[in-house]
Amino acid sequence: MEAAGTLERGLAVLRALTADPRRPARATDLVRATGLARSTVDRVLGTLTRLGYARAEGRDVLPAPRLMELGEAYLAGGGLRDALAPLAGRLADELDESVSLAVRDGDGVRFIVQFTRRRTMSVTFRVGDLLPADRCAAGLALLTPPPPAPAPPDSPSHDSTPPDTAPSGSVPSWAEDDQLVEPGLIAVAMPVRDGTGRAVCAVSVVSHTSRHTAAGLREHCLGALRATVAEMEATLAGERPAAARPVPAPPADPSRAAKQELGMGFLQSLARGLAVMAALGTAPGGLTLADCAKVTGLPRATVRRAAQTLERLGYAAADGPRFVLLPRVLELGYAHLSGLTFGEIVQPHLADLVARVRESASVAVLSGDDVLYVARVQTVSLMSINLTVGTRLPAYATSMGRVLLAELPDERLAAIEPRRLSSRTVTSAAELRALLRQAAADGYALVDQELEEGVRSVAVPVRDRSGRTVAAVNVATHAGRASNAALLRDVLPELRETAARMEADLAHAHAAIDGRLPATLRTPGP
Repeated sequence: MEAAGTLERGLAVLRALTADPRRPARATDLVRATGLARSTVDRVLGTLTRLGYARAEGRDVLPAPRLMELGEAYLAGGGLRDALAPLAGRLADELDESVSLAVRDGDGVRFIVQFTRRRTMSVTFRVGDLLPADRCAAGLALLTPPPPAPAPPDSPSHDSTPPDTAPSGSVPSWAEDDQLVEPGLIAVAMPVRDGTGRAVCAVSVVSHTSRHTAAGLREHCLGALRATVAEMEATLAGERPAAARPVPAPPADPSRAAKQELGMGFLQSLARGLAVMAALGTAPGGLTLADCAKVTGLPRATVRRAAQTLERLGYAAADGPRFVLLPRVLELGYAHLSGLTFGEIVQPHLADLVARVRESASVAVLSGDDVLYVARVQTVSLMSINLTVGTRLPAYATSMGRVLLAELPDERLAAIEPRRLSSRTVTSAAELRALLRQAAADGYALVDQELEEGVRSVAVPVRDRSGRTVAAVNVATHAGRASNAALLRDVLPELRETAARMEADLAHAHAAIDGRLPATLRTPGP
């Protein structure tokens, strides 16, 4: 299979896999959707699974959170999200309305930033979603040509036009959606232009007719919207050129080892092509072929073939000597994957862990002085521990709680008053603090029947990108089935591997999920 053709076929399978990510696909479904041979689809799926872009559940295949790194490459490389999102978020707070940023993508607009106000009637489109340009405010704003140059100060009509009304015969600086795309949804949008007058994105304020009329929303938001757009344009004008950014040192080509291990089942050219796609987003303004070769550690000829294939398929474009990613990259599952909850991200890893250790496993976060269960998989057994998502337990007497408490300052721990829950519960504040210090040093906590007679568990932390503990994962069993030594010998290594996989997926999803998590789960932004 020729290299460029392999990348093209692989992207066809990815598009089919992510067309309706809520429904698991099977290889036969993808064969029908793409027209490719079953053997080709099988090899593509094997490669995507090895890369972490897809995961298998029996015969079903689903997109995995790591696939978001392709969309993140576009969002980071484009520069608009990181530069303008703080201003969009401030506008949403000021107006108490949902605010979005969108860019043109063919005949539609694709959203790259969303700050949604959670109400009974809420905006449900997501970063990565595509709307028809002629049926939404953002698209209409991007379709309008630049306004004419302002009249000189001594022009007779200079002060005769109300501030929210365009002069007769001129192009308005704003666009309006009065229930065009959906009944009840209204929006006002303005284009954000670069130094040449080109509209690079649109910022929209979105609401519902239960809160405003279209005219009322315009009156409510247009002044603040104009001021924010002016700040956004000034921000873009002050951005440092991408050429000033250093290119990372070349890594080893990771596809070589996978090819040697899996042989014909691994499509090295597909892996390399996707690596080029991800690399093009490592610097705003894209990369030259030479710089992309340095970032990926791939031969320049390989990078050229991949970049030209991405350009032909509409995922990249040549901008002088550089190649830049285009918004179409977001169609590869980004919208769905960015909507996954914390529990949905960790649940598949819990299921894999339970299948390996044949004991129940859970993930919990700290909520006050309790642990709050956010995900759980229970093993099939005549005797099982009866816990569900939403269960709260005293943190000091649980393995997950001790992992989570271990990073708290002493003054916070001093407020905890342990009480006896079983004959083995540690109730001495000094002894508890010593156990927490030990858990921090060891990187795990083991609790032996302190919560309840017969319940024994071991837990490890789940950390964010900065190394801060945001959750814990444990395995719990009946004391009669496993000794403490057996848990440390047989279960602890599996727990650590599972936590590492969770952390990898959460790292890819952080930009999308941070705004929806409880404060204890939020990871620091870039």
